[in-house]
Amino acid sequence: MNYYELQITIDSFDEWHDILVAYLAELDYESFVEETPILKAYIQEAHYDGHKLQALLKELHDKGAAITTFELALLPQQNWNATWEAQFEPVIINDNLRIVAPFHTLAPTDGIEIKILPKMSFGTGHHQTTHLICENMLALELQGKKVLDMGAGTGVLAILAECLGAAHIDAVEIEEWSAENILENIALNGSTKITAIHGGAPEIPGAGYEVLLANINKNVLLEQLPVYGRVIANNGLLMLSGFFVTDAPDLIAAAEQVGFAWVRTDARENWAVVLLKKLP
Repeated sequence: MNYYELQITIDSFDEWHDILVAYLAELDYESFVEETPILKAYIQEAHYDGHKLQALLKELHDKGAAITTFELALLPQQNWNATWEAQFEPVIINDNLRIVAPFHTLAPTDGIEIKILPKMSFGTGHHQTTHLICENMLALELQGKKVLDMGAGTGVLAILAECLGAAHIDAVEIEEWSAENILENIALNGSTKITAIHGGAPEIPGAGYEVLLANINKNVLLEQLPVYGRVIANNGLLMLSGFFVTDAPDLIAAAEQVGFAWVRTDARENWAVVLLKKLP
Protein backbone atom coordinates (compact mmCIF):
# COMPACT_ATOMS: atom_id res chain seq x y z
CA MET A 1 0.00 0.00 0.00
CA ASN A 2 1.09 3.61 -0.53
CA TYR A 3 1.68 6.10 2.25
CA TYR A 4 1.79 9.85 2.54
CA GLU A 5 4.73 11.40 4.39
CA LEU A 6 3.86 14.67 6.11
CA GLN A 7 6.78 16.88 7.19
CA ILE A 8 5.99 19.69 9.62
CA THR A 9 8.52 22.24 10.85
CA ILE A 10 7.71 23.46 14.36
CA ASP A 11 9.20 26.30 16.37
CA SER A 12 9.31 25.47 20.12
CA PHE A 13 9.60 21.82 19.04
CA ASP A 14 9.96 20.41 22.56
CA GLU A 15 6.76 22.12 23.67
CA TRP A 16 4.56 21.16 20.73
CA HIS A 17 5.73 17.95 19.07
CA ASP A 18 4.00 15.54 21.49
CA ILE A 19 0.77 17.52 21.24
CA LEU A 20 0.93 17.41 17.44
CA VAL A 21 1.60 13.65 17.49
CA ALA A 22 -1.47 13.09 19.66
CA TYR A 23 -3.74 15.04 17.34
CA LEU A 24 -2.35 13.45 14.18
CA ALA A 25 -2.81 9.97 15.68
CA GLU A 26 -6.53 10.75 15.97
CA LEU A 27 -6.51 11.41 12.20
CA ASP A 28 -5.08 7.88 11.57
CA TYR A 29 -1.42 8.85 11.17
CA GLU A 30 0.40 5.65 12.15
CA SER A 31 4.02 6.51 12.74
CA PHE A 32 6.18 9.48 13.62
CA VAL A 33 9.86 10.33 13.25
CA GLU A 34 11.34 13.29 15.11
CA GLU A 35 14.17 15.21 13.45
CA THR A 36 14.12 18.47 15.42
CA PRO A 37 12.66 20.90 14.35
CA ILE A 38 10.86 18.63 11.85
CA LEU A 39 8.19 16.07 12.68
CA LYS A 40 7.53 13.42 10.03
CA ALA A 41 4.17 11.62 10.12
CA TYR A 42 2.98 8.72 7.98
CA ILE A 43 -0.55 7.79 6.94
CA GLN A 44 -2.04 5.28 4.50
CA GLU A 45 -3.08 6.91 1.24
CA ALA A 46 -6.66 5.68 1.68
CA HIS A 47 -6.95 7.32 5.12
CA TYR A 48 -5.59 10.74 4.22
CA ASP A 49 -8.07 13.63 4.48
CA GLY A 50 -6.66 16.99 3.42
CA HIS A 51 -9.58 18.98 4.84
CA LYS A 52 -9.12 17.45 8.30
CA LEU A 53 -5.39 18.13 8.18
CA GLN A 54 -5.91 21.77 7.22
CA ALA A 55 -8.49 22.18 10.01
CA LEU A 56 -6.08 20.67 12.54
CA LEU A 57 -3.19 22.90 11.51
CA LYS A 58 -5.43 25.96 11.75
CA GLU A 59 -6.65 24.89 15.21
CA LEU A 60 -3.09 24.42 16.44
CA HIS A 61 -2.04 27.77 14.95
CA ASP A 62 -4.89 29.44 16.84
CA LYS A 63 -3.66 27.79 20.05
CA GLY A 64 -0.20 29.25 19.55
CA ALA A 65 1.72 26.46 17.83
CA ALA A 66 4.34 27.99 15.53
CA ILE A 67 4.14 25.70 12.50
CA THR A 68 6.42 27.37 9.98
CA THR A 69 6.21 24.93 7.05
CA PHE A 70 4.59 21.66 6.08
CA GLU A 71 5.12 19.40 3.09
CA LEU A 72 3.22 16.33 1.88
CA ALA A 73 4.65 13.62 -0.38
CA LEU A 74 3.15 10.38 -1.64
CA LEU A 75 5.58 7.51 -1.09
CA PRO A 76 5.48 4.47 -3.38
CA GLN A 77 5.22 0.99 -1.94
CA GLN A 78 8.45 0.20 -0.11
CA ASN A 79 9.90 -1.30 3.02
CA TRP A 80 9.02 1.84 4.95
CA ASN A 81 9.40 0.04 8.28
CA ALA A 82 13.14 0.42 7.68
CA THR A 83 12.81 4.17 8.24
CA TRP A 84 11.03 3.59 11.56
CA GLU A 85 13.47 0.91 12.68
CA ALA A 86 16.40 3.21 12.00
CA GLN A 87 14.94 5.69 14.52
CA PHE A 88 14.07 3.10 17.20
CA GLU A 89 16.32 3.63 20.21
CA PRO A 90 16.21 1.48 23.37
CA VAL A 91 13.94 2.82 26.12
CA ILE A 92 15.23 2.68 29.71
CA ILE A 93 12.70 3.14 32.53
CA ASN A 94 13.96 3.55 36.11
CA ASP A 95 16.90 1.21 35.41
CA ASN A 96 14.44 -1.66 36.08
CA LEU A 97 12.99 -2.01 32.60
CA ARG A 98 14.28 -1.64 29.10
CA ILE A 99 12.32 -1.90 25.87
CA VAL A 100 14.43 -2.85 22.88
CA ALA A 101 14.11 -4.02 19.30
CA PRO A 102 15.44 -7.40 18.15
CA PHE A 103 18.24 -5.67 16.23
CA HIS A 104 19.65 -3.95 19.33
CA THR A 105 22.80 -5.40 20.87
CA LEU A 106 23.09 -4.46 24.55
CA ALA A 107 24.91 -5.74 27.60
CA PRO A 108 22.93 -8.15 29.83
CA THR A 109 20.62 -6.59 32.40
CA ASP A 110 19.42 -7.65 35.84
CA GLY A 111 16.09 -5.92 35.18
CA ILE A 112 13.23 -6.69 32.80
CA GLU A 113 13.92 -6.60 29.08
CA ILE A 114 11.04 -6.55 26.59
CA LYS A 115 11.65 -6.96 22.86
CA ILE A 116 9.29 -5.13 20.52
CA LEU A 117 9.16 -5.41 16.74
CA PRO A 118 8.70 -1.73 15.81
CA LYS A 119 6.01 -2.04 13.14
CA MET A 120 4.19 1.29 13.60
CA SER A 121 2.02 0.09 16.49
CA PHE A 122 1.64 2.60 19.30
CA GLY A 123 3.41 1.50 22.47
CA THR A 124 7.15 1.21 22.07
CA GLY A 125 7.80 3.09 25.31
CA HIS A 126 9.07 6.20 23.54
CA HIS A 127 5.88 8.18 24.03
CA GLN A 128 5.41 9.86 27.41
CA THR A 129 2.14 8.03 28.12
CA THR A 130 3.58 4.53 27.59
CA HIS A 131 6.58 5.51 29.70
CA LEU A 132 4.26 6.76 32.47
CA ILE A 133 2.17 3.59 32.57
CA CYS A 134 5.23 1.32 32.54
CA GLU A 135 6.77 3.33 35.37
CA ASN A 136 3.58 3.07 37.43
CA MET A 137 3.16 -0.65 36.69
CA LEU A 138 6.59 -1.32 38.18
CA ALA A 139 5.20 -0.06 41.51
CA LEU A 140 2.05 -2.24 41.43
CA GLU A 141 1.52 -5.71 42.89
CA LEU A 142 0.47 -7.76 39.86
CA GLN A 143 1.39 -11.23 41.08
CA GLY A 144 -1.44 -13.64 40.23
CA LYS A 145 -3.73 -10.86 38.94
CA LYS A 146 -6.16 -10.93 36.01
CA VAL A 147 -5.34 -7.97 33.75
CA LEU A 148 -7.04 -6.26 30.81
CA ASP A 149 -4.94 -4.12 28.44
CA MET A 150 -7.23 -1.90 26.32
CA GLY A 151 -5.81 -0.33 23.17
CA ALA A 152 -2.85 -2.64 23.54
CA GLY A 153 -0.85 -1.37 20.52
CA THR A 154 2.34 -3.44 20.42
CA GLY A 155 1.31 -5.41 23.52
CA VAL A 156 4.17 -3.97 25.56
CA LEU A 157 2.00 -3.34 28.66
CA ALA A 158 0.52 -6.83 28.50
CA ILE A 159 4.01 -8.32 28.21
CA LEU A 160 5.22 -6.22 31.14
CA ALA A 161 2.21 -7.38 33.19
CA GLU A 162 3.22 -11.00 32.59
CA CYS A 163 6.83 -10.20 33.53
CA LEU A 164 5.49 -8.73 36.80
CA GLY A 165 3.62 -11.94 37.63
CA ALA A 166 0.10 -11.47 36.25
CA ALA A 167 -1.74 -14.78 35.88
CA HIS A 168 -3.68 -13.87 32.73
CA ILE A 169 -3.82 -10.84 30.44
CA ASP A 170 -6.34 -10.02 27.72
CA ALA A 171 -4.83 -7.56 25.23
CA VAL A 172 -7.57 -5.86 23.19
CA GLU A 173 -6.61 -3.83 20.10
CA ILE A 174 -9.00 -2.38 17.52
CA GLU A 175 -6.48 -2.07 14.67
CA GLU A 176 -6.00 -5.39 12.88
CA TRP A 177 -2.36 -4.79 11.97
CA SER A 178 -1.58 -3.87 15.59
CA ALA A 179 -3.34 -7.00 16.85
CA GLU A 180 -1.10 -9.01 14.53
CA ASN A 181 1.94 -7.16 15.88
CA ILE A 182 0.89 -8.16 19.42
CA LEU A 183 1.04 -11.82 18.39
CA GLU A 184 4.55 -11.30 16.99
CA ASN A 185 5.72 -9.62 20.18
CA ILE A 186 4.13 -12.29 22.38
CA ALA A 187 6.13 -14.91 20.49
CA LEU A 188 9.30 -12.81 20.53
CA ASN A 189 9.18 -12.53 24.33
CA GLY A 190 8.08 -16.10 25.00
CA SER A 191 4.90 -14.86 26.70
CA THR A 192 2.37 -17.58 27.54
CA LYS A 193 -0.32 -15.82 29.58
CA ILE A 194 -1.54 -13.22 27.07
CA THR A 195 -4.55 -13.51 24.79
CA ALA A 196 -4.51 -11.02 21.90
CA ILE A 197 -8.00 -9.90 20.83
CA HIS A 198 -8.80 -7.89 17.71
CA GLY A 199 -11.65 -5.51 18.51
CA GLY A 200 -12.87 -2.82 20.87
CA ALA A 201 -14.86 -2.66 24.10
CA PRO A 202 -17.61 -5.03 22.81
CA GLU A 203 -14.95 -7.74 22.39
CA ILE A 204 -13.82 -7.70 26.04
CA PRO A 205 -14.17 -11.42 26.79
CA GLY A 206 -15.15 -11.38 30.43
CA ALA A 207 -15.20 -9.54 33.75
CA GLY A 208 -13.56 -9.67 37.16
CA TYR A 209 -10.36 -7.98 36.03
CA GLU A 210 -8.22 -6.90 38.95
CA VAL A 211 -6.17 -4.43 36.91
CA LEU A 212 -7.23 -2.58 33.74
CA LEU A 213 -4.73 -0.58 31.70
CA ALA A 214 -6.02 1.86 29.06
CA ASN A 215 -3.64 4.09 27.11
CA ILE A 216 -6.10 5.66 24.65
CA ASN A 217 -7.20 9.19 23.79
CA LYS A 218 -9.54 11.14 26.05
CA ASN A 219 -12.72 10.80 23.98
CA VAL A 220 -12.46 7.01 23.70
CA LEU A 221 -11.74 6.72 27.42
CA LEU A 222 -14.80 8.80 28.30
CA GLU A 223 -16.93 6.61 26.04
CA GLN A 224 -15.59 3.34 27.46
CA LEU A 225 -15.45 4.20 31.18
CA PRO A 226 -18.93 2.72 31.89
CA VAL A 227 -17.72 -0.56 30.35
CA TYR A 228 -14.61 -0.50 32.52
CA GLY A 229 -16.84 -0.01 35.55
CA ARG A 230 -18.68 -3.22 34.70
CA VAL A 231 -15.71 -5.47 33.98
CA ILE A 232 -13.38 -4.49 36.84
CA ALA A 233 -13.72 -6.39 40.11
CA ASN A 234 -14.44 -4.53 43.33
CA ASN A 235 -11.23 -2.96 44.66
CA GLY A 236 -9.65 -3.47 41.25
CA LEU A 237 -7.32 -0.83 39.80
CA LEU A 238 -7.87 1.25 36.66
CA MET A 239 -4.87 3.01 35.12
CA LEU A 240 -5.65 5.58 32.43
CA SER A 241 -3.30 7.49 30.14
CA GLY A 242 -3.17 8.94 26.62
CA PHE A 243 -4.24 12.49 27.50
CA PHE A 244 -2.88 15.79 28.71
CA VAL A 245 -2.63 16.85 32.36
CA THR A 246 -5.39 19.42 31.74
CA ASP A 247 -7.78 16.60 30.73
CA ALA A 248 -7.24 14.56 33.92
CA PRO A 249 -9.99 16.28 36.00
CA ASP A 250 -12.64 15.47 33.37
CA LEU A 251 -11.65 11.81 33.28
CA ILE A 252 -11.49 11.53 37.06
CA ALA A 253 -14.98 13.05 37.37
CA ALA A 254 -16.36 10.68 34.73
CA ALA A 255 -14.72 7.68 36.42
CA GLU A 256 -16.19 8.65 39.78
CA GLN A 257 -19.64 8.62 38.16
CA VAL A 258 -19.24 4.91 37.33
CA GLY A 259 -17.92 3.75 40.71
CA PHE A 260 -14.22 4.61 40.88
CA ALA A 261 -12.25 6.55 43.46
CA TRP A 262 -9.18 8.59 42.55
CA VAL A 263 -5.85 7.29 43.91
CA ARG A 264 -3.17 9.45 42.28
CA THR A 265 -2.13 11.37 39.18
CA ASP A 266 1.40 11.47 37.75
CA ALA A 267 2.70 13.56 34.87
CA ARG A 268 5.52 13.60 32.35
CA GLU A 269 6.02 16.56 30.01
CA ASN A 270 2.34 17.63 30.13
CA TRP A 271 1.02 14.07 29.69
CA ALA A 272 -0.81 12.36 32.54
CA VAL A 273 -1.50 8.94 34.02
CA VAL A 274 -4.36 8.52 36.49
CA LEU A 275 -4.76 5.58 38.88
CA LEU A 276 -8.26 4.83 40.23
CA LYS A 277 -9.80 2.11 42.41
CA LYS A 278 -13.17 0.43 41.90
CA LEU A 279 -15.36 0.92 44.95
CA PRO A 280 -17.30 -2.10 46.32
